[in-house]
Amino acid sequence: MRDASEAVMRRTRVGVVGALGIFIVAWGGAVTAQQGTKNGEWRGYSGDAGSTKFAPLDQITKENVASLRIVWQRPAVDPTLMSRNPKLGFSNNFRASPLMVDGVLYSPNGVGLVEAFHPATGKTIWVQEPFAPTELAGDSTRGVAYWSDASDQRILVQRGEYLYAMNAKTGKTYSGFGEGGRVNLKIGLGPLMTEFRWTGAPIVIRDVVVIGGSMTDSPARKEQPRGDVRAFDVRTGALRWQFHVIPQEGEFGVETWEGESWKYSGQAPVWSLFSADEELGYLYMPVTSPTSDMYGGHRLGDNLFGQSLVCINASTGERVWHFQLTHHDLWDYDPPAAPILADLTVDGRPVKAVVQVTKQSFAYVFDRVTGRPVWPIEERPVPQSNTPGERTSATQPFPTKPPPFDRQGATLENLIDFTPELRAEAVEITKQYVIGPLFTPPSIRGAGPADTKGTIQLPGSVGGADWQGGAFDPDTGLLYVPSITTPFVADIIEGDPKRTNFRYTRGSRRWIGGPRGLPLFKPPYGRVTAIDLNRGEHRWMVPNGDGPRDHPAIKHLNLPPLGNAGRAAPVLTKTLLFIGEGSPIMAASGSRLPPGMPVTIAPGYGGNGFKALDKATGETLFRLELPSGTTGAPVTYMFQGKQYIVVAIGGVETPAQYVAMALP
Repeated sequence: MRDASEAVMRRTRVGVVGALGIFIVAWGGAVTAQQGTKNGEWRGYSGDAGSTKFAPLDQITKENVASLRIVWQRPAVDPTLMSRNPKLGFSNNFRASPLMVDGVLYSPNGVGLVEAFHPATGKTIWVQEPFAPTELAGDSTRGVAYWSDASDQRILVQRGEYLYAMNAKTGKTYSGFGEGGRVNLKIGLGPLMTEFRWTGAPIVIRDVVVIGGSMTDSPARKEQPRGDVRAFDVRTGALRWQFHVIPQEGEFGVETWEGESWKYSGQAPVWSLFSADEELGYLYMPVTSPTSDMYGGHRLGDNLFGQSLVCINASTGERVWHFQLTHHDLWDYDPPAAPILADLTVDGRPVKAVVQVTKQSFAYVFDRVTGRPVWPIEERPVPQSNTPGERTSATQPFPTKPPPFDRQGATLENLIDFTPELRAEAVEITKQYVIGPLFTPPSIRGAGPADTKGTIQLPGSVGGADWQGGAFDPDTGLLYVPSITTPFVADIIEGDPKRTNFRYTRGSRRWIGGPRGLPLFKPPYGRVTAIDLNRGEHRWMVPNGDGPRDHPAIKHLNLPPLGNAGRAAPVLTKTLLFIGEGSPIMAASGSRLPPGMPVTIAPGYGGNGFKALDKATGETLFRLELPSGTTGAPVTYMFQGKQYIVVAIGGVETPAQYVAMALP
């Protein structure tokens, strides 16, 4: 085993840009909170630049939360837009979360246009006009960004392949921003970038707005566009810098791409969300997987900056430090959520930390100034691939603290054991597959009756944590992380030369269930874990949802809640943790569940409940049945003396909409 010091030297190469790397300058633009919201507003996607999802509001308390009620609802697309095209279609997987600034809510709608509406009633104030009448159709994104100086207030939104800036009061675009009011986001990404898309949310730090990008999960060729991160001037739209997520010739990290594979390899975008320390001027980026997800024989080496947390100077785009969370990724183990800024006290010393939760169910904790791990991170040996042409990393980084927050490893001891019969059936199912601990590589799916059908991966590519991330309480140092226990089959097959130049390509990558439609592994299938970040220890864990405990095979056992595998995001107040149960529509593809998939094992299965938990114990104090499950991250704010909670919902049969809750 190697400890963190050797890991830093050999793998991560944490480096701090010199004295100029840490800078505090008086810039134009509003500086938002990094450790919780202020003045009852919600100015960033996660409440603040540090992505804490914490609001120090206390009007809704443990004593009165049972009186919480729905006070208004708003459709995902304003009726005035629908009247222009009654056949306008959009997904019920409504991912957006609104901002609340100066008494106005701002949000992308179901087709990606910005709408401003009233915090107490949900009534429309203004709606962004499409750039052209033919550009009405689109998709929802997760959010917008806000910026202001002494004379201007702007809303910035990415929609399709364009970035727009609008006047926050009127919704009118600025003709001097970009070309005629918008910036083409394909520019600078090379000829392979034929269709730019993203479902994240921009972030503004000082006077730049930063944009990520989305990836293609099943590319046909190894030659792909890079998912470079870019920053644009908030006033003019001019490109300020572009960070190469795959190093180019002469750049730091290029040696981690053997055979000059950096020349053609692509993607590795920040498809999720950013965080920032505005005092330091640092941006924190969860960079994801390079092409392709489950076979990397064409890109041997560690493949920086794939699957890395990267800290950069937001003024220049220069790397300050980085840490690679998965070397030479073959598991689609993207860092899926915004890094969380947390000011801690560890062993009696203050630490300005940043925390990255992962699909592997780890919470990696670093000093956000230097990048040094707060607790040792060990490079441990992991199983190796026997796929021809592949070469997996001999080791992977394992945090020694905090412990994992969800189940790890497709192993026999993790299989369900509700009854001896069900366990025997689960063992029999696994005989058709390769199983093993965390980081067991994908395997070739054979065609013969004695051949295995791939590797069962746990966590799968959509769990433990995902884009919903966590919520941090700066008063107590507790981090709350929702996660799910959902496996899938990581299988690869030989590539067809007529269709691809990959030697091996991803196979079915299908979700796998257990005996009689039950899950294959032990519960909870959805959970919330409270982690004491000052000590690196778990405080409590509770299931989120009932799960399949009424299934005929186990109903007679009178089991406690087993948890739903639903994607639900948290929001924290002074005394309460609010969280939904997710929605069945939130499958990994963002679409409805595949035909015949048992809802008890589907990656997006949730419930219609929205709950308040006691932050100290995890006890459910209140549950409100909503029209459908939650699809976006909730926000909370104060307006005219009343506290509101707003969350996006949608379901297979329930239209996408916003729901607002408050006390009577």
